[in-house]
Amino acid sequence: MKRCLKAIANGAALVIVFPAVACYRLGACLLGPERAFPGYSQAFALVPGFTGMYLRRAFYRMVLDRCDADACINFGTLISHPTASIGRTVYVGNFCSLGDVTLEDDVLLGSHVSIANGPAQHGIERLDVPIREQPGQWPRITVGQDTWIGDRATVLADVGRHAVIGAGAVVIEPVPDYAIAVGVPAKVVRYRNRNTPDMEDAESPVT
Repeated sequence: MKRCLKAIANGAALVIVFPAVACYRLGACLLGPERAFPGYSQAFALVPGFTGMYLRRAFYRMVLDRCDADACINFGTLISHPTASIGRTVYVGNFCSLGDVTLEDDVLLGSHVSIANGPAQHGIERLDVPIREQPGQWPRITVGQDTWIGDRATVLADVGRHAVIGAGAVVIEPVPDYAIAVGVPAKVVRYRNRNTPDMEDAESPVT
């Protein structure tokens, strides 16, 4: 019964957001998706409660590269790029900020987590040109399957599968599979259960 009710609610949400999706598609044709998309993300981010959760998911299912029907995206979360990908049973806490990212299946994000596209989005070498006009680099960031990122962490590099990122950590270098990383900047302090069946695929601990 619960699964049936959830399917009905998801279907109703898809119907409700369809006009917004149509308007977005039109705006994307006129302005380009990168300019048309953020306003809709901001609007849906402010819808509270279960209603907001269902409407956000419905909208993103129709416009993102991928958004699974079981994903949970909470109040205040902003997604800045329509190329973002959100996998199965992903949980995104309140007031997160997501760039051009891939969240693989079963990823958990605490509240106020920021996942941006690398630490070099703005050039800073020239002093005769404003920073905002200098070219930068925007690598796509991937957070691997079954990874948990704690509250208020900032992620600027890829994070592997089955990893844990501590609350408040700042990730500026890739974190390998099964690693637990904490601090500013984030450092690997240990690895999860070494008896995990796929452990041979993980990188060696940092010494």
